[in-house]
Amino acid sequence: MDDDALDWNRILREQWEFHWNHQLRPRLEGLTDDEYNWSPVPGAWSVRPRGTSTAPVQGGTGDFTIDFAFPEPDPTPFTTISWRLGHVIVGVLATRNAAHFGAPEASYQTWEYAGDAVTALNQFEDQLEIWSSGVRGLDETALRAPIGVSEPYPEAPMADLILHIQRELIHHLSEVCLLRDLYLHMTSLPNGESR
Repeated sequence: MDDDALDWNRILREQWEFHWNHQLRPRLEGLTDDEYNWSPVPGAWSVRPRGTSTAPVQGGTGDFTIDFAFPEPDPTPFTTISWRLGHVIVGVLATRNAAHFGAPEASYQTWEYAGDAVTALNQFEDQLEIWSSGVRGLDETALRAPIGVSEPYPEAPMADLILHIQRELIHHLSEVCLLRDLYLHMTSLPNGESR
């Protein structure tokens, strides 16, 4: 096949879009606040009401903060659905949207984290739309251009960053789906009643 005939932007986007539309989006529907905040183990990192965290670092500017430590402990603490969504919203999408697509500046320290599942999913979809629109607008020259100093590997092409972000989204949102399964099986009795 002739390289000139390939639509590289479409090929890159389809990796994520297929997974999102057919596997992840349906699995996130109906996420409850109990699932969002649930921790199957003690000491998990989460998103918590301001002033209630015992983590060494609490990021965020609103009523809720996200748990962190610098450097991360070894092993890193288990993380809840709220933490994983916070990471994806801010660290994976919002900071990249600011760096590459003209969105407002964002960081773990300045974000207003969601205290409930619906708000978190709305934040996620808003950031995902900014990212997806930005990626859709890239021609082949832009896909080949170095991503610049806002990223750890500034000489890498933008296409590499797109693949990295898509891997991060698939990875972390699949973890969220697994935690939903675990929540269902650990908090329900065999006849479907709650424990």
